[in-house]
Amino acid sequence: MTNYSIIRKSQLEGALRLDAEYYQPEYLEFSKNLLRIGEVPLGDLAFITDGQHGYHIVDPLSAIRHITAKNVVAWIVNDQDADRLAKETNDRNKRSVLEENDLLISTAGTTGEIGLVTKAILPANIDQDVARVQILDQKKLNPKFLVAFLNSKYGQFQLTRQTTGQIQTHISLDKIKNEVFVPVPDWQDKIAILVDDAVLNVENSKSFYSQAEDLLLEELGIKNWIPDRVGNDKGEIFSVVNLSEVQNNRRIDAEYYQAKYQKILALIRANKGMALGELVSLKKGFEPGSEAYQEEGKLFIRVSSLTKQGIIDKDQKYLNDKLYLEQKKDCEPKVGEILLTKDASPGIAYVVKESVEGVISGGIVRLKLREQNIEPEYVALCISSVLGQAQVERDAGGSVIMHWKPEQIKNLQIPILPKSTQEKIADLVKQSHEARKKAKELLERAKQKVEELIEKGI
Repeated sequence: MTNYSIIRKSQLEGALRLDAEYYQPEYLEFSKNLLRIGEVPLGDLAFITDGQHGYHIVDPLSAIRHITAKNVVAWIVNDQDADRLAKETNDRNKRSVLEENDLLISTAGTTGEIGLVTKAILPANIDQDVARVQILDQKKLNPKFLVAFLNSKYGQFQLTRQTTGQIQTHISLDKIKNEVFVPVPDWQDKIAILVDDAVLNVENSKSFYSQAEDLLLEELGIKNWIPDRVGNDKGEIFSVVNLSEVQNNRRIDAEYYQAKYQKILALIRANKGMALGELVSLKKGFEPGSEAYQEEGKLFIRVSSLTKQGIIDKDQKYLNDKLYLEQKKDCEPKVGEILLTKDASPGIAYVVKESVEGVISGGIVRLKLREQNIEPEYVALCISSVLGQAQVERDAGGSVIMHWKPEQIKNLQIPILPKSTQEKIADLVKQSHEARKKAKELLERAKQKVEELIEKGI
């Protein structure tokens, strides 16, 4: 197979690009296919801008979400861990106030991620590492078709080849105004229906998961409890602890003994709470060093690859077969185990649903249930809920990168609700994952349809 390209001087992009990567044979073939069917510059069809630069004011009471590059993943923009933006900051940046059916593109860090803006995240604004794409005439270019095109190999190759930088990669706004394929409206609508169905499944997934969380908190009597409230039930803004407790915990900082943590632990104890270490065995992953990373091979699951919905492809890395086989026994996840992050973003828990040919990094641990009477999905939800996250917040340390020590993980307290309740909660979580899986399949079909249209010249 040819792995080089011969380029005429007249084809050197106005002599602005001389690097060989830009002229890879695969890229030239993609460009040829787009040219053959007729492409249109996206800049002619859309208003494109970035978000605010520099300092922004956070207001926890605001309804306005602050969307950054971390929220632009997997086709549909999410608001997970998004700050709430002060109205005055939002008002100063009217050009980047989001509307339904806008598209967002990550322009720094992990570049080229594309996401559709849905009603669920509005009102919202963006920061400087995100580009907003607003279609000027949606009858001419359907934004739901466009999100499929930009996530296809024909959209992604253009964004990839326009990315600059080594450590901190970046795409400038003018480079986003690339060529796009605009088929007749009927074809666009057929693909848009797949995207609509996927959005509906994502919303259903969120609803099922929210119901599972609500059921857990209702059973514990804290559904409407606000964990960040200052003070205890009596309004006192201090806690009294025994010296023996301080010595046992090896912590003397006041933050560790906040009333909200005492409240949560009391609730867990009242519901036959058990330490996680009593319920599971724990195995850590390993760190081969970044020099071992490959673009192909066996999956290397890092903290950035893991969400409570599953393993994602964002900036995925791989290892060679030799390293994989050496670490497979201790570090390859098995179906039914819980993967739990302990570093950087500690406390993300996910139950493995399908066989994985890969190994986990040192920032993740494998949890295998010892107790057959406990539902793994229930345990994972407890960790992901306010019950678990408050304990993670209390325990995890580190000024730059957060670390949650294995002995702290083992001491995490889990309430043991009746088996029937656990099963109801687990069933809701499973329905959530099934809906998200269906959404992923629909989006993959939409992408394939776009590629087929281009390659058939329709």
